[in-house]
Amino acid sequence: MTALHDWSAGELLAAYRGRSLSPVEVMKAVIAQVERWEPRLCATYLYRPEQALEQARASEQRWRTGTPAGPLDGVPCTIKENIATAGDPVPLGTAAVALVPAAADGPPAARMREAGAILFAKTTMPDYGMLSSGLSSFHPLARNPWDLSKGPGGSSAGGGAAAAAGYGPLHIGTDIGGSLRLPASWCGIFSLKPSLGRIPIDPPYTGRAAGPMTRSVADSALMMQVLSQPDARDSMSLPAQDIAWHEAAAATPAFLRGLRVGLLLDAGCGLPLEPEVRAAVEQSARWLEAAGAQVTPMQPFLTPGMLEGMDHFWRMRSLADLQALSDERRAQVLPYIRTWAESAGAFSARQVFDASQQFHLTRVATVRACSAFDYVVSPVAPHAAFAAEWASPTNDPLRPLEHIAYTVPFNMSEQPAASVNCGYTAAGLPIGLQIAGPRFDDLGVLRFARAFEQIRGTQKPWPLP
Repeated sequence: MTALHDWSAGELLAAYRGRSLSPVEVMKAVIAQVERWEPRLCATYLYRPEQALEQARASEQRWRTGTPAGPLDGVPCTIKENIATAGDPVPLGTAAVALVPAAADGPPAARMREAGAILFAKTTMPDYGMLSSGLSSFHPLARNPWDLSKGPGGSSAGGGAAAAAGYGPLHIGTDIGGSLRLPASWCGIFSLKPSLGRIPIDPPYTGRAAGPMTRSVADSALMMQVLSQPDARDSMSLPAQDIAWHEAAAATPAFLRGLRVGLLLDAGCGLPLEPEVRAAVEQSARWLEAAGAQVTPMQPFLTPGMLEGMDHFWRMRSLADLQALSDERRAQVLPYIRTWAESAGAFSARQVFDASQQFHLTRVATVRACSAFDYVVSPVAPHAAFAAEWASPTNDPLRPLEHIAYTVPFNMSEQPAASVNCGYTAAGLPIGLQIAGPRFDDLGVLRFARAFEQIRGTQKPWPLP
């Protein structure tokens, strides 16, 4: 039988409704799994098993009386530490931030709590969320459960590791250039970066999105019905909309028939595509064609100037953040981040202005390139997981973003984009397929991904501690 910590949210909820399973049993199983893994994985922050059991007992009582608090009552969930939870500090992955308790839950945490989910831990991230790794000056080094010598990706590092390791079914991360999809790809899980504003977040920022991290599309769809509820704190949020999120779980391969699908294998810049990743994505395209989709190769649309401009603007933004710190606190920031940010010190005003324009140019180019297709598929990253101790795949602070050329365009274009596992390297490391859809078509991306789950190759068993 499948261990309780491996059950999906949908399975748990059905068992709770049928009174064949208690949230307390489930939470105990998840706690046991966390304690088997965590000394080596280092995925959690503010892990609170006793509080989790209190929440589970309250949920158990509600299910006994037929009065669940919401659609996720009693389901274990983790939340990335940069999403505020009332009374807890938000260190942003860095030792430089003062540990001041948050006054209130951020929007994603508030929605999950209202829905009855058991919020039993937060998950780790790198300094300021500006790395695609689990390297942090505040948290212990996060590792990948598929291979502990590798990192889980980032910046939603702990969330990716936790989902793959079986820390319950539901996890929430954030993404501004690939921070949901990269760890999802490298940890073999599913994640959706929704359309900008679909999930309210605080503070909002250009390209920044919160999203689900799960082992299946169906569980992410369950989360979307909760997370997409409105919250006035996000000035960039979309109007409330009644979306039939449950249709994602019901999608079949027939959904793919007749779709115009663009295949992007050349990102136009960044690191070269590794042969094993290319082979997995090309095989995915053949599966899509066999299911009736019309797959057409695409020309690259992101330019080196666009990627460099976004990098340079973010360097200057981070430099301004560092300059606002005292000398003592600035010295605590990860040296890689300091070197990266301080390299902007010599930029002229004209250089910073020109860099800022690359966000809009990327948006326009991405929308134009995708307009001929219903959906676009590509690698999530040009390579599989890299060394856990490295800050980035190049480990060079002056070449920090060469691995996000496939993901960052869809942050700037505000389009929904997901990562779904599509294969493995010879060493057994997962490879993610990115699925991007038109702006606002989050449900369509979920339906496409669910259809793909049913036609892809056999999945390896989840890693064991």
